[in-house]
Amino acid sequence: MPAVVSDSGRMDAVSSGLVGMPASPCPTCTADSEEDTGRRGTQTFNHMHMRRAFLLMNDLRSKKTLCDVQLVAGSVEVPAHRVVLASCSPYFCAMFTGDMSESRAHQVEIREVDGHTLRKLVDYIYTAEIEVSEDNVQVLLPAASLLQLMDVRQVCCEFLQAQLHPSNCLGIRAFADLHTCTQLLSQADAYAEQHFSEVVQGEEFLSLSLQQVCSLISSDKLTVSTEEKVFEAMITWIKHNKLDRLQFMPTLMEHVRLPLLSRDYLVQIVEEEALIKNNNTCKDFLIEAMKYHLLPADQRHLIKTDRTRPRTPVSNPKVMVVVGGQAPKAIRSVECYDFQEDRWYQVADLPSRRCRAGVVSMGGRVFAVGGFNSSLRERTVDVYDGAKDQWESVASMQERRSTLGAAVLQDLLYAVGGFNGSIGLSTVEVYNQKTNEWLYVAPMNTRRSSVGVGVVDGKLYAVGGYDGASRQCLSTMEEYDPVSDQWCYVADMSTRRSGAGVGVLGGLLYAAGGHDGPLVRKSVEVFDPQANTWRLVCDMNMCRRNAGVCAVNGLLYVIGGDDGSCNLSSVEFYNPATDKWSLIPTNMSNGRSYAGVAVIDKPL
Repeated sequence: MPAVVSDSGRMDAVSSGLVGMPASPCPTCTADSEEDTGRRGTQTFNHMHMRRAFLLMNDLRSKKTLCDVQLVAGSVEVPAHRVVLASCSPYFCAMFTGDMSESRAHQVEIREVDGHTLRKLVDYIYTAEIEVSEDNVQVLLPAASLLQLMDVRQVCCEFLQAQLHPSNCLGIRAFADLHTCTQLLSQADAYAEQHFSEVVQGEEFLSLSLQQVCSLISSDKLTVSTEEKVFEAMITWIKHNKLDRLQFMPTLMEHVRLPLLSRDYLVQIVEEEALIKNNNTCKDFLIEAMKYHLLPADQRHLIKTDRTRPRTPVSNPKVMVVVGGQAPKAIRSVECYDFQEDRWYQVADLPSRRCRAGVVSMGGRVFAVGGFNSSLRERTVDVYDGAKDQWESVASMQERRSTLGAAVLQDLLYAVGGFNGSIGLSTVEVYNQKTNEWLYVAPMNTRRSSVGVGVVDGKLYAVGGYDGASRQCLSTMEEYDPVSDQWCYVADMSTRRSGAGVGVLGGLLYAAGGHDGPLVRKSVEVFDPQANTWRLVCDMNMCRRNAGVCAVNGLLYVIGGDDGSCNLSSVEFYNPATDKWSLIPTNMSNGRSYAGVAVIDKPL
């Protein structure tokens, strides 16, 4: 198992707490009333009595005084007192009070534990203190299990749980399974399901057995944006050792929910995959999916198989990260909204002032792309890690861009259009975090600054914006197909919108607010890609342009922006079930326009 990731030098109450000592008076000593104690005489309880006793015993042990047993592990000898060992460890209690030969032996060999670890655990028995770290947890936990020091075992499990990360959760899961740590096993399973997209990019996934891969991809609780992630992970695992694993294709395909993939993906990707073409059983699964898509939408629910059942992931609690913005100049401030607690709080500032940036979450981190620092348009990209509460820089874009659109499609970050300080841009760049580089893809047909973008069914949409050439706000929208690397126009909005808040909810694309010249809008319209049509929904409570948008738990949130005269600190959300907008109870700390918004898992 790879090394468990942890903060260097980390030692908190969990990993170094005092455990095993009484912390309060015995209840029977405090239950009597004052009248009763008056009749019986004064009773006292000295909180330090047992601690002083153990300190003295440990001092005697260090001087080898009154020690009646010597534990041996390899070349390490650890003197101790039988009664102390037996009082804290059922393992030693059984050894020293039974009929075993060790009950009378002065020297006892402990073969299953290395000497250094044995000494640490005996130290714990005398002092109730132990440091659990990345370096020792893998030997400490099995040793504590053997000696039945359950407090230490529990602390080790809690330490490993706190270190869970996409790069190590499968290794921790295997370790927990090996040592029958039931709760840790369950937590590692849930973590791998909730972070599936990042987990399958690591080496641990490629090393799993067939049974382990099947167990993972068959889970109803798998958190994936689309079933494409599952199909691609399965293909990657096969190709990692194609010679030995090709035979497992039909077994794995049984757990991929092909009917839930889009028709375009089935035709352009799945059907063209050589591993599918050369396997008749796999082709049968593909035909099943195609037949499912030929059915009218209102009849598909009648087809009930494991592959047509939508996944129902148990999502981690989320927080909304609001990055930079104008208040009224570009600011560094970043604040988070905790949906569970209805609470705003500050996190680490951006490294430098940034507004009008493209902001997205990818791989559990927040990317702030380009923007304006109150002096210059930026090419730079900063990335926020919520677990560490810190920002770092990655490769810069090829062009300076502010008021750009940013979105994630197939694990690539797209930077769309924007303004470079002189002209509006039609160019589009793509960032690959594996190679840490930006590359151009096909440009849009129209220059678009203050553009909104969203991803639906594997296609990227660029909505409205401002065309600097004709000096007009736009009602047009373009669709990008990453397979053909082409942009094409689709249905126009009902009205011109520059600086609209664009978000995706339930497979539909929403455009909220924006402006047409001096007119700031509160109207909202929604695009159905299947029908290629827009329709109006309920207006927002307030006129907003240059607002941030995100979707969480079936609701669409619009954050901040400005109404044409002042920046807004309020946030409202749309419920499609009721066609109604509502304001959340608490506002941001200050008004922000041109802020970026992303949603990530709530940091541990």
